[in-house]
Amino acid sequence: MWNRIPWKRIGIMFSWLISITGLIVLMSFISIKKSAVVCTGVRVFIPGNEYFIDQNEVDNILQVSSHTLVGRKMENINIHALEKKLQANPFIESAKVFADMDGLIRVQITQRHPVLRVLNRFDQDFYVDEHGLKIPLSNNFTARVLVANGYIDELFANRIDTLQTRLARDVFNTVAFIRKDTLWNAQIAQIYVNQSREIELIPRVGNHKILLGNADSLASKFHNLEIFYKQALPQVGWDKYKVINIKYANQVVGIKTEGYTDSTSVKVIKPNKADSLVKKQQLFKDTSSQLN
Repeated sequence: MWNRIPWKRIGIMFSWLISITGLIVLMSFISIKKSAVVCTGVRVFIPGNEYFIDQNEVDNILQVSSHTLVGRKMENINIHALEKKLQANPFIESAKVFADMDGLIRVQITQRHPVLRVLNRFDQDFYVDEHGLKIPLSNNFTARVLVANGYIDELFANRIDTLQTRLARDVFNTVAFIRKDTLWNAQIAQIYVNQSREIELIPRVGNHKILLGNADSLASKFHNLEIFYKQALPQVGWDKYKVINIKYANQVVGIKTEGYTDSTSVKVIKPNKADSLVKKQQLFKDTSSQLN
């Protein structure tokens, strides 16, 4: 008879019962302890190289100095509401707030990362972040990013917003492409939109301007420009042309300073990756020496 009793199953069920009972007791203990914990301070962590927002501003948003948090019981502090207050700031991309059992509230801030500054034709000035969102300028910090100005119709309503015009999106896509390339990131100093609503690039080396047109086929256009820089400019000099037009598919048109036009057809050939890397590194060194 005793052999028929499922002792193993009873043992497992008894173990589960003890575990669940222990968990309930532990949770009750934690709940009791948490209800007695009082906020003793706020610690803020803001990583990154941007300084749009600092500890003092976070403290002001959370009203730390007015003792709205410090001294209150943790169970009476709405962590989600604190995160929403922080995320309402245009320079904060995300905010995470944690409450420790030792009474500390820990705040982790991720700032927005601007990649472009736009001055439109209505004299409105704003940043565009890495996600293509418009954000206002800051009184605390000026980001060192590419500036685009000229006949730009993109409006700014002084709030976070997406880019509304095709031209503004083209400018943003051009900047995103430039930032990913070591050579062009070093060479391109400014972006200008002319009266025909075409994108022009102002280089650091040379007195010419680069007529890009729009953001279509960026890889091909900059590949053509790289070939022109390697083959034509070393022969005639960096100041020979006043305009280098790369807006056509397989052609670079160099307009000389004297007013004569040279047209050079460039066939887009995908070179060997290793060879291309060596040539690009050499071109970057040549351009860097011009910058220095």
